[in-house]
Amino acid sequence: MLISNCFFDTGDDCIAIKAGRNADGRRVTVPSENIVIQQCHMKNGHGGITIGSEASAGVRNVFAEDCRLDSPQLDVAVRIKNNSMRGNVVENIFVRRLDIGQVAPGGPGDRLLLRGSRQRRFTPVVRHVVLDRVTTARAAYALHLRGFANAPIRDVSLTDCEFGSVAHPSVVEHVEGLSLHNVRINGRMAG
Repeated sequence: MLISNCFFDTGDDCIAIKAGRNADGRRVTVPSENIVIQQCHMKNGHGGITIGSEASAGVRNVFAEDCRLDSPQLDVAVRIKNNSMRGNVVENIFVRRLDIGQVAPGGPGDRLLLRGSRQRRFTPVVRHVVLDRVTTARAAYALHLRGFANAPIRDVSLTDCEFGSVAHPSVVEHVEGLSLHNVRINGRMAG
């Protein structure tokens, strides 16, 4: 699927990638895959590029590049939502050359998040996420990565990224294989 040269001003998620909800997604087992997002502009909404949480059949091979995200009413630029009630696999997410002007003062700039109740019926998996040449002018957080102890987020790589005017330190919990190469937060080298 190709999403190209689109303008989003939705008040909800601008691009929402889903793949079935709960038992229905696990029964049908058709993942969302091979999605290319390029040269799009996102303004108001909960998330600019959002994957999940209704994605029980899984999401893989998402490529987002050369997009502009900018609005004080945009809560989150890039968000992956996964939880223990749905337990899907989200993998091979490639984001490059995103120009993020600002996001809502209370919302993180980039967020990869596993969330859910303490009931761990299904194991959520997030792995192999690459951010390359992503810039943010203003955000509450540069990164907000929160996995589970029994289901850590794995293999997240950031290269040549710059996060400016970041209000709070990054949150990194239960993450394995986080690599930062030439990443600056508020003008200082991260890592």
